[in-house]
This record gives sequence, C-alpha cells and structure tokens, in this order.
Amino acid sequence: MAELNGPTDPETSMAAALDTAAASLLGIWESAREGTANRVSGAQLRAVMVVEQADGINLRRLATQLDMLLSSASRLCDRLVAAGMLEREPGRFDRREISLHLTPEARRLLAELRADRQAQLAAVLAGMTPESRDALLSGMREFDEVARRQQADTTLAGESAEEEDWPGDPDGPGGRGGPSDRSGQTRTRWTDSSDASERSVGTTREWPTGGPVARTA
Repeated sequence: MAELNGPTDPETSMAAALDTAAASLLGIWESAREGTANRVSGAQLRAVMVVEQADGINLRRLATQLDMLLSSASRLCDRLVAAGMLEREPGRFDRREISLHLTPEARRLLAELRADRQAQLAAVLAGMTPESRDALLSGMREFDEVARRQQADTTLAGESAEEEDWPGDPDGPGGRGGPSDRSGQTRTRWTDSSDASERSVGTTREWPTGGPVARTA
C-alpha cells in the first residue's frame, strides 16, 4: 500500500513512530488520571488545567480554549464551583465579567495528579541509558515549545473570528453594544436560567421565562 502511494516523507514516518511510542506515555497519564476520576470528570479536569494556566480567565475564553459552546462551558463551571474546585469573582477591569480562579482543593488535586505521573515516569526513566534520557528530554522540550506556539496561534485565530461574528457584543472581547441585524435593529442575547439556548430579541428586551440571568463571562 505504501508503494502504491509513493514514498512516505520523514516527518510522516516519524509521526507514526511517535504515535506508537506515545501509547505508553498516554497509559501512564491515564493511570494517574484514574486516581482523580472519583472527584472530577475528564472534561472538568481539562477546565481546571486551563484555569491554572490562565488564572482569572473569563467564561468565554475558557469555552474557546476547551472548544465548547458557551452554555456548555457555563454548566461545566457550575459543577466545578459546586464541587469546590473553582471560584467566580467579578472581573478586575470590567465588573460585568466573571473571572475564574482555582480553589486550594483544585490545586491539591493537580499536585497529587502530577506527583503520581512523575513517580511512574521516573520508574521508566530509571531503565533507560543516560544518553537516551538526555535525548528524550531535549526532543520533548522542543516538541512542547512548538506545540504551545501552534496552539496559541489557533486560539488567537478563533478569538479573531469570534470578534468578527459579534463585532459589538457586550459579552464579546471588547464589545460595548448589541450587534445590529440588517434591518438596523439592535439585537441582544439573553440566556434562560434553565440552560436553554441563547436567543436574540429585538430592541424591546424580552426576558425569557425565569427572568434575566447574570452574566458569567
């Protein structure tokens, strides 16, 4: 099959070999993850890690980082707040925004997770030669730098597209007013407290059943 498709380039061959070798690394990750499964789900753990890397992040940016709908990210944060893993506070520069922070309990959870992973990794590294350990560490550091840079570029591109979709959304980055539709009417987005989908209403603000809900992003 490979001959029919022509020679494989070195990067593709390396990616295939790395994909196979990474199975052992992912196995260690999953083994350590199981120790937290009784406290948080996989999606919740991802959210906690994002907030750790960007303390004070708002809900909209968290949803972008997790590639989730805003309403889904809101419900996820509600569960983390109830579990004692996240705290919500008014934004430092914009009181209408809500900033997210880890609780001491969440930091303890992450510390336990990493300690478990590192212990398992150390056991594997002990069986490698010093030269192989050095080469692995050097390669993984560069891999991490490139991956982080590409992820940052992807995130910026996503946020730029979001601004174009809602150029005047008060909940959007830097927004100050509701976007106008083609008829010139200002449109405002409200979210039902029952987690119903967001809907647009005309210049006269129609409150969904249950009344207005405070912004969480």
